[in-house]
Amino acid sequence: MTGRDRDRPPGAWGAPWRGTDALARGLLLGVVLVVAGVLAHRVVLVLFGAPLLVTTVLALLRPPGGAPDARVRLLSRVGEIGKAGAVVDVVADGELVAVRLPVPGREGPGPVHLLPASTTAVSVVLDRSTWGDGVDVRPDHLVAGPDGLVVHGPVTAPEWGRAILPPIAPLPTGLLPARARGLVGVHRSRGPGDSVELRDIRAFAPGDRLRRVDWRVSLRTGNLHVREHHAETDADVVLALDTRADVEADVALWTESGRGSPKPGGSLDLAARAAVSLAAAYLRQGDRVGLVDLGRPALWLRPGSGRRQLLALRSRLVACARVAGWAQRPVLDARQAPTGAVVVVLSPFLDDEVVEVAVHAARRGHPVLAVDVLPTDLRPDRETEWGAAALRVVELEHEVRVTALRSHGVPVIRWDGESAVVATALHATTRPRR
Repeated sequence: MTGRDRDRPPGAWGAPWRGTDALARGLLLGVVLVVAGVLAHRVVLVLFGAPLLVTTVLALLRPPGGAPDARVRLLSRVGEIGKAGAVVDVVADGELVAVRLPVPGREGPGPVHLLPASTTAVSVVLDRSTWGDGVDVRPDHLVAGPDGLVVHGPVTAPEWGRAILPPIAPLPTGLLPARARGLVGVHRSRGPGDSVELRDIRAFAPGDRLRRVDWRVSLRTGNLHVREHHAETDADVVLALDTRADVEADVALWTESGRGSPKPGGSLDLAARAAVSLAAAYLRQGDRVGLVDLGRPALWLRPGSGRRQLLALRSRLVACARVAGWAQRPVLDARQAPTGAVVVVLSPFLDDEVVEVAVHAARRGHPVLAVDVLPTDLRPDRETEWGAAALRVVELEHEVRVTALRSHGVPVIRWDGESAVVATALHATTRPRR
């Protein structure tokens, strides 16, 4: 067995070449016609039966050689929402091949296509409208020999899929947290530095540079005074994502699992899109951004900067969606949120524990912003008479939690992609306190 054979999944090998019903019927009919012609001395019966008998015997003695195969190439492991291309290589020694191929405008492996066995490569278009894990190609195949007398398969091929990254929506950058960690950057710090924004005018002290002397104030007061500017620093932002519940507008579907991918328009989908948009905005100006999965603390991503950090964060969100599910208590400890970092909690706020996490982060001195991703226009479960009452209880409890957050000084916004609302909330959250 070669290394290539060992790497192939066991389920990918199909049955060997085998005869079809047409082969059995041809062999039986040929024998019957030849024997009947000989016994009845009818040459015409022999002339009809001999070709059938010879053809079926040759098909049994000389079946097509080798095992057909279908493989996918030019398929990357990650991708973006939209269309992408790939190539399915087909190796088949026969007359016809039936292979499952994706079609444009339809997600998943697609229907079965009938192609001549001389086809060696088929270009396919992959279409994905949602982010997360998914199967793009599964080239199941069946090969028919001459006249369809022998076939190989059907073979269930291995699945080939991509991790589609959450999309990035344009969003203006936020402002500086209360205590910045870097020494240089684009935000105004409360400490002195070398930016162009004036911080204070004070009396001259030993060690001050002469170029900082404000001669107008010095002449007016009779003593030397210097101009002091703000420092420009980077910001630390921690995106705390609540993956314990993925709910959509229809309450009747809340108990259904997304099976490794978020529900389109659900709370996890909205939270991930918001997280990616905020991360891209901060990283674009040189800040450090980290990610924390409140339900799976082991999946947290340390704050970092640059385009590589954005790619790592988007990939980590796919991993978080893959294992998303209910966890009893969310976790956000001091190790995951550096001192002075802005903490953005993205959650539908369906339980009190996530509210406690946000409030405790604010008590530790972090500027905290709560982003409510509970879908709007919730619809009750029509299959039960208590559907409307249960929905009303959920809405009232949600309002109580939002009110509790605001009473503890944590701003709460609804994520709708409106940049003005987000920018205003971030400005209020990160304004330095005197």
